Amino acid sequence: MARQCRFLSILLTLLFCTCPGALSLGQNPQPLTTEQRQTFDQGLRTLQESLETIRDQSPSEIADASIFAKGLKWALQYDQKFSPRDVTLMKKAMERGKQRIEALNTNKKPWRTRKGKLALGYVSVVDNSVQPYGIIVPENYDPSQPVRLDVVLHGSSRPVGLSELRFIARFDKGDEKQSSVPDKPYIELHPLGRVENCYRWAGETDVFEAIEDVCRRYNIDRRRIVLRGMSMGASGTWHLGLKHPDRFVALGPYCGYVDTHHFSKTPLKNFVKVGPLPPHQELGLHMLDSIDYAANAGVVPAIACIGEKDVFFQAHVLMGKAMQQEGLSMVNLISPGTGHVIDPVTHAEQMRRIGLHVATGLNRQPQQLRFVTWTLKYNRCHWLEILGLEKHYAKAIISAQLHDDRIEITEPQNITRFAIQTAHLPKTPKTLRIGTTEISLLPAITAQSKKIVVERRGNTWSIADNTPSTGKRPGLQGPIDDAFSSPFLCVRGTGKPWNTDVNAYATASLKRFADEWHHYFRGELPIKDDIDVTEEDLRTRNLILFGDPGSNSYIAKVLPHLPLKWSKKMLQFGKRDYPAGNHVPALIVPNPLSGANGRYVVLNSGHTFREADLAKLNYLLFPRWGDWAVLQLDPSHSESKPLKENVLRAGYFNEQWKWYEE
Repeated sequence: MARQCRFLSILLTLLFCTCPGALSLGQNPQPLTTEQRQTFDQGLRTLQESLETIRDQSPSEIADASIFAKGLKWALQYDQKFSPRDVTLMKKAMERGKQRIEALNTNKKPWRTRKGKLALGYVSVVDNSVQPYGIIVPENYDPSQPVRLDVVLHGSSRPVGLSELRFIARFDKGDEKQSSVPDKPYIELHPLGRVENCYRWAGETDVFEAIEDVCRRYNIDRRRIVLRGMSMGASGTWHLGLKHPDRFVALGPYCGYVDTHHFSKTPLKNFVKVGPLPPHQELGLHMLDSIDYAANAGVVPAIACIGEKDVFFQAHVLMGKAMQQEGLSMVNLISPGTGHVIDPVTHAEQMRRIGLHVATGLNRQPQQLRFVTWTLKYNRCHWLEILGLEKHYAKAIISAQLHDDRIEITEPQNITRFAIQTAHLPKTPKTLRIGTTEISLLPAITAQSKKIVVERRGNTWSIADNTPSTGKRPGLQGPIDDAFSSPFLCVRGTGKPWNTDVNAYATASLKRFADEWHHYFRGELPIKDDIDVTEEDLRTRNLILFGDPGSNSYIAKVLPHLPLKWSKKMLQFGKRDYPAGNHVPALIVPNPLSGANGRYVVLNSGHTFREADLAKLNYLLFPRWGDWAVLQLDPSHSESKPLKENVLRAGYFNEQWKWYEE
């Protein structure tokens, strides 16, 4: 028994602390020799220069070649020691990058039609970075026939310099025809998900961007997209699948956690227990913990699996209880006698059951819907769209049923505004009943109607126009960390700061964010000086402003519209005053500037979790500040000391982006 437990502990350490395919046991990693370093540095420069010669190609094709240079660059920057296997990977990256660049220069792109395993890439809209993904195209794929897509999320993978190259190596088998190609009824997509974040934040966006890139390249049947994964991949499956229940035909989580507090109590040495948190942080967990979205398994079927002796077994027990409370019965296939591993027999049964749902296909016009959310970030479910909440991070429920010419909706909970997507219905309804209120829809229906918006004023529901709300709404609901899941631009000031200490903090904070983004989100942080920001930047990107109204002209422009007062001497934040010389506001609100409709503005903050969390365990990546925070500067800060600030207060704005006490 002791031997078995020791083996399990070793296995879990490998699963949770290494990249897929990254094990180098017995490889004796060593620093590169001077000659090796020079070879790789020169090889990287050559690849980067050669990539400039193919700028007339499509972004996807350039990305297909760029993934090798990117992987080599990150390996050289972040890793100090390399095993012989690692050195071989780096040499192969130089060779494969060169081959793809030469192929593009001669207009030969064999990987575009090849079957089998492939490593491809795309350019992310979030930060314009190149992100790799793996794909497996079966021998029987026929481009003229729509095909099922299985999105397979990988397990926990500690971010190291070689993360990209080790991931790519799992799929890159060269661009010539392969001798052995799997014969499956589906294409497999393996997103990298920015390595290690449990598919949250930019990692979440990565999954959907990779799906869209594959759909552009291959004839994918969007009614037959499956989401599945093991370990962190299973947690990502719960997370993405239950919050986007109309995107997938079935979910296949295998051994994945579903909440923060219980999971953090797992008896493993490297785990960090998350005890009671400040109230605003507890609220923020409702944005992330999949267990809160269990009701949505009534929309998308989930076929879960777990080993009988898995140390994380309790996670699926908790999800089962949560589903039971919602009137659902969880399918949980238990593999006898196994731990935190995939049992082939159990997995085969899981795939068989998923196949039954795939055969039917995704029903985009379900007669009944019951959808639960806690934030407008996750607001859509087939033909229903939630547009306004009474309060964020409280449970919101909407239950609806289609009849021949009417829709009946049980009195919604914690919802003030919603829409019915009439274009997605089999027949245009004539009446709508909400609780005891009956509304005629005929006046709102025209030939151009694609959706009907309904709003509650007081206790009365009525038809509303389609004008977006000025309060929190889908895509503009916070918290601060949400700004980095969609296109954003960091803006540094070039003017004269009001206070030198505040300016020093802002400069150091931007540098810290750039370092953390590069290391853990695998991209170059988009940064411009305030004088270089364009109208297109304003229109297409969230603006992340660092500095004060003196140093940063964009802070000065938005200041009159923000829920604070800021002068050279005083900062008034939520009816409390703070000396401006050693206090900094951090916040997120919709950008009030003309032309920035649908975009955020953020003051003086990157992600509110920091490297200490990013370097440990992915369940620690939850919001620390909410929508706003008041920061007191550390007077002892210097370039030789880590940047610190004292968070005096933090929390959320109300649904109108105002202070709760106002």
